[in-house]
Amino acid sequence: MKNRLMWTAASLAALALTATGTATATPAPAPATPPAATAPALRTALDEVHRAGVPGVFAEVRRDGRTWRGASGVADLATGRPVTPGMRQRIGSVTKTFVAAAVMRQVERGRIDLDAPVARYLPDLVPGERGRRITVRMLLNHTSGIPDYIPYAFPSLQRLSPESIDAQRFRHFEPRELIELGLAAPPAAEPGTTPGVYSNTNSELLGQLLERVTGTPAVDLVTRDVIHRAGLRHTAFPTGPRVKGPHSRMYESLHGLIDPARDYSVYDMSWVMMGAGMVSTTADLDRFYAELLAGRIVSPASLAEMQRTVPVVALDGSMIEYGLGLHRVTTDCGTFWGHDGTVWGAGTISLTRADGRRQMSVAVNLMRWNALDPATGEPRHHPIDDALKALYDKALCGNEP
Repeated sequence: MKNRLMWTAASLAALALTATGTATATPAPAPATPPAATAPALRTALDEVHRAGVPGVFAEVRRDGRTWRGASGVADLATGRPVTPGMRQRIGSVTKTFVAAAVMRQVERGRIDLDAPVARYLPDLVPGERGRRITVRMLLNHTSGIPDYIPYAFPSLQRLSPESIDAQRFRHFEPRELIELGLAAPPAAEPGTTPGVYSNTNSELLGQLLERVTGTPAVDLVTRDVIHRAGLRHTAFPTGPRVKGPHSRMYESLHGLIDPARDYSVYDMSWVMMGAGMVSTTADLDRFYAELLAGRIVSPASLAEMQRTVPVVALDGSMIEYGLGLHRVTTDCGTFWGHDGTVWGAGTISLTRADGRRQMSVAVNLMRWNALDPATGEPRHHPIDDALKALYDKALCGNEP
């Protein structure tokens, strides 16, 4: 089965446009009231996403020192409880930027060499010629050629069945188990070749690398060196299957294979902890990327390394420009940096413009809404795709000349 049949979120990938340039953001100013003309357009755009079929959507948008927060729809289809802007969200692969920043801080301390072979640090996990050819940088920018383990951790997905998703809800995976699944699969590409192939196996290896060189559990290290350093109050790795604090239910459709969409907000996230396990809020994500791109989490030299991009094939089959834990996205109103992410039932995207003057973080509580075309097996276009694209356009480029 193609990756896109498992993971596609066409509307979240729609902003991966032509890439150009590298720049460093200035600090984001303190939040304030948005321009009067901005709020109605953003409110309308959020409502359109809800009307198109997403139960609940919420966002924070920052422009030139002013902040707008909004939400539309419901957090619980059974009770009608409304979604609110400050809710916690499983942020999926946005986690990868946090892990990459933690790795870069160890590079700055001299404990990790980006271009050293992985075998120097993890000879037992990536042995032999493979370990000698794959570097730390290749794990970070997905050019290692190591395939994703998820089709093997959830084997029913290969026959287009959600059975594994339900069966694994409370299963605890060990990182080594996931890594072995990825390494045992046929290689996705030769190490170091481009385009790279996006893989969560790389992230689990990075977590083991951090633990090996510091003697500290990776979750604790990322929390101390990145989350706390950025001053985030509502961001954490989960300690159990439930999200702590106010949050929405998270509905998964799996391209119509789960009908009606099922709530997976209670789930053991050990299946993707280092790659997509974190919980945050839209406000915390805007703050995190502002701090990162302002050079207050890693050094300017480390940030420059993170912004060196290569072409990478994403899990939905699209081509993206990817650095070390960072996407580069070019729009009509400038170059943005950030990440998007999805886990069962939850989708998140966070982008910050290179000059720091515009930021957007958006969360939705429905995933893989596109039904599959019976003839091609490809996801069909859905009105949600158009509504999300319109929201992103308004948030990133609205009121620009």
